[in-house]
This record gives sequence, structure tokens and C-alpha cells, in this order.
Amino acid sequence: MRILVIEDNERLARLVVDGLQRRGFSCDTALSLSGADDAMTSATYDAIILDLGLPDGDGIDWLMAARRYREIPPAIVQTARGALEDRVQGLDAGADDYVVKPVDVEELAARLRALLRRPGIRAQTIVQVGTLRFDAARRIAHVGDHEMELSRREADLLELLMRRAGTVVRREVIENALYNFNEPVTPNAVEAAISRLRRKLEDAQVRGALQTIRGVGYILKDLTA
Repeated sequence: MRILVIEDNERLARLVVDGLQRRGFSCDTALSLSGADDAMTSATYDAIILDLGLPDGDGIDWLMAARRYREIPPAIVQTARGALEDRVQGLDAGADDYVVKPVDVEELAARLRALLRRPGIRAQTIVQVGTLRFDAARRIAHVGDHEMELSRREADLLELLMRRAGTVVRREVIENALYNFNEPVTPNAVEAAISRLRRKLEDAQVRGALQTIRGVGYILKDLTA
């Protein structure tokens, strides 16, 4: 799951990002609303965490305009404004959840997981391709009764391929989904990630499903179809 943290306090943003990444999320940071707009034109996010007092505008106004004119991912407002009228205004403006600083990262991660389980927020929570089953909320994959041991990045890659099973996923799409803007990406990073996932699939007796389309990308096939 890729999360955009919109927060102008760099120290707080770093603490939130570090905590969420330890809990299986991939995160980017925007220190302003204009930075958030730039990030959202360059990457696809599962959810955003939004501060309200930002240097180039108010998060509530931005959220209302964003909801009115385009589709954006579910949003959790994280702010120091804790009065009842502030919470009501934030939820009425289009926030899907509202938390008052300081909030424990464990709770924030749980709220994100709960948010992403809601019907209609994203595609179905359980994805199935043949004998391979992936629980997107819990980030767990099973082949039959066998649970696969996956890193955060391997789970993200598997979910991406399973949601597009039967179609070729281009290399650049995978790179964009797996790596946030601050991570250095080596030329063979995607190939290495594919190789690790393919080996784990084969160890789980899912052989030949993850295939390379040379010069284009990768495809996950349902070999039981």
C-alpha cells in the first residue's frame, strides 16, 4: 500500500513515514499542497494523510476542491485542530477519518488498514488467481493452506500483478508502484524483485505463473484456468 503523507513539519512527517514503513506501508512525503498535487500526478496512492495548516493553503479547502473536481484516494486528516466543529468540518469536507495530534503510529496504521477495508474504497480486499490468494488488508498471501513469507515490497509486487493478472504490467509501472520518490532505484531493482517473488512462488508450488515479456514487462497467469 502506498501512502502520501502531506505534512509541513519535516520531523513529524519523517516519524510518521518511518513508523508506517516499519508496519508495511510505502510512503511519500509532501511538505505543501502544491507538492501533494505534484506527487499525485506522478504516482498512484491508496490513501493520503493530510495536515490542515500548510504553508500554501488550508488542507480543508484543498480537500473540498479535490473531491469536487477529481477522484482522489481516501484521506485521513491528522491535525492539531481538535475542537468538535473542526472535526465536523473536516469530515463534511470529504475526510474519511479524522485524528488529533499527537497520534500513535500504531493507531494510525490500524486506521489506515480499517479505511482500506471499507467497501468501495479500493478494489476487493481478497484477490484470487488460481490457487494463489492475497489478503490486501492484512498483506498476507496463501497458496492453498500454505502462507507465503513475503517482504513488504514482495507483497506490493504480488498484489499489483494479481490485480492485473492475465495482462502485461510494464516495468516502469512496477517501479513506480514499488519505490517511493526518496528511494534510490538501481537499474536492475525491478528484475531483482521479480526474481525473488518468482522463487517464492515456485517454492510454494506455483511454477511458471510469473512470466517475463522481454522488453515490455511481466505477466502473472492463472495456470489453473
